[in-house]
Amino acid sequence: MTLEIISAHEITFKGEANSVTLPGELGSFTVLKNHAPLISVLVKGKIRYTTPAGAEESLDIEGGIADVNNNVISVCIY
Repeated sequence: MTLEIISAHEITFKGEANSVTLPGELGSFTVLKNHAPLISVLVKGKIRYTTPAGAEESLDIEGGIADVNNNVISVCIY
């Protein structure tokens, strides 16, 4: 899957990820390959993702929105 994390000022991350966990308004949720399309509001918390090499990364966010479609996860954060 492709993960894109952007803010108004920069592209924070763009690359491949095996799994992505996002802090949704109703609780954290994980996106894996071939996930159903969705749009979600994100709240303050951590985005956690695993790279194809197995590295686990995380990023603190204040909130944002996420769009999942055709194995592309686009996250706009603030």
